[in-house]
Formats: sequence, C-alpha cells, structure tokens
Amino acid sequence: MATTMAAGATILKGGGARMHALFSTFSSVSFRSPRLPLSRSPSTITKTGRVLLFRPHHPLSFCTSPTSNPETVSTTSESSSPAPTSSTEKDNVKDENNINVKDAANLLDIRVGRIIKAWRHEEADSLYVEEVDVGEAEPRIICSGLVKYMPIDFIQDKKVVVLANLKPRNMRGVKSSGMLLAASDASHETVELLEPPEGSVVGERIWFGSEEDKENQPPPATPNQIQKKKIWELVQPHLKTDASFIAMLGEHLMQTSAGVVKSRSLKNANIS
Repeated sequence: MATTMAAGATILKGGGARMHALFSTFSSVSFRSPRLPLSRSPSTITKTGRVLLFRPHHPLSFCTSPTSNPETVSTTSESSSPAPTSSTEKDNVKDENNINVKDAANLLDIRVGRIIKAWRHEEADSLYVEEVDVGEAEPRIICSGLVKYMPIDFIQDKKVVVLANLKPRNMRGVKSSGMLLAASDASHETVELLEPPEGSVVGERIWFGSEEDKENQPPPATPNQIQKKKIWELVQPHLKTDASFIAMLGEHLMQTSAGVVKSRSLKNANIS
C-alpha cells in the first residue's frame, strides 16, 4: 500500500498534496456491503445516484388488476361500511374476461315475433319447425327442441321472443334462421317460452334497462360478428327470470314498449 501511495503522490505533483491526502484517507477506510434494514413487506429498491431509496409495496398490490397503480389503491380499513354502488357501476357489470356484458347484450337483435304455424320436423323427433313473423318481408323458419315440453297446439299463433341475428344453422335438413328464447328450471324438466307483454308489436326490437337504454341502443351486430366474438355465449349466462317471473339481464329488465318480458310460471330460471 505504501508503494502505491508513493507512486500516486509522485505522479500528482503540483497541487498533489490534496490528492495525496485523499489517497491517505482512502487507505484507512475499509469497504463493507451496506446493511439494509429488514422489512416485513416486500420492498422496491430504487437507485438514484448516490442514494438508495426504499419504496414499500402497497399492502394490496398483489390484489389489484394489472392496470391498477398500487400507489393509488385505498384500503377499506378506514371505514366500517363499504362505499355505495352507483347506477353506473351496476351498468358496467363485467364477466371474468373484463368484458362489459350489458354492452355485449345491446348488440343482440332480440325481437317480438309471432309463430304463424308450426309442425313436427320430419327427420328429428324432438324438433318443431316454426314459421315465425319477426317484422320482415318474409317469415323466418326456425327449429326448436320443444316437442317434449309443450304440445304443438300451444305454440300455434303465439307471440314469442326471437334472437334474430344468429347465423343460420342446418338442423337435419332444415335451415333454421333464429332461436326462440325460453326459460327452464335447474333440472331442465320444465321449459316455457318467454312471452312479450300484451300489446307488443311484432318486429319490435327488445332492449334491457330503461327508456334511456332504448334510446341509446346501438345497431345490432351482424350474424358473423355474433359468432366470431361469441357474443351470445357471453350474454346468455347472465339471463334469468327473477322472483316475479320477469326476464332480466343482471339487474336490467328485458322490455318492449308495452312492458316487461316474462315467463309464465318459472322464477329464478335460466334463459336460453
């Protein structure tokens, strides 16, 4: 060390006294790894020039969504009662993939229809074939698996609820262009067609929610979009009847201009 210090002093002549003192000071210092204070929660170490800053993670950081900023999340320990849920939050119910179900439902073309006539499918014992007026120039042909649940006379000349923007399907040689919506119990032993209220106009598009929701209803998606984005598969699990037999999407009523859509007798039932 003495040899090294001497060499340093020789090289730095002329004002080298200060450098010599500096080297001498360093020669007496032993360098050790700094001891970091222990923390019970994970910490983030930020190196900013000469200073190490310690930023403890927010205690809820592992419970926030990927887009959340943990620094801005507040805990509920400061208040014993949760914050009230606004109507906007209710409208923004999302599924497990963070997709707004109400927005998706607004893309469905659900209409008031009327069965003009119905008959048994010649190649499928479980199917009825219905000719259904949905307010278009020509009635649609729709196949429904309702044979074991209701007699054919019951559905003749009956007003129904039709999902009209599905891609047509070939069902045992018959092209089916739509689907009749029905409620069913948990065991699927009882099935009832959804019924538009008295005075509903054939061809009217049905909506979910208030009159304001009706006014803001976007145009329906195309059948290709419905299939590609699996919109019906996303919405259907959220469709049920309530304790008063009313068809609902979450907390939103299924409505026509004449009133709410209902099942005849099934409450808290699935709709498909």
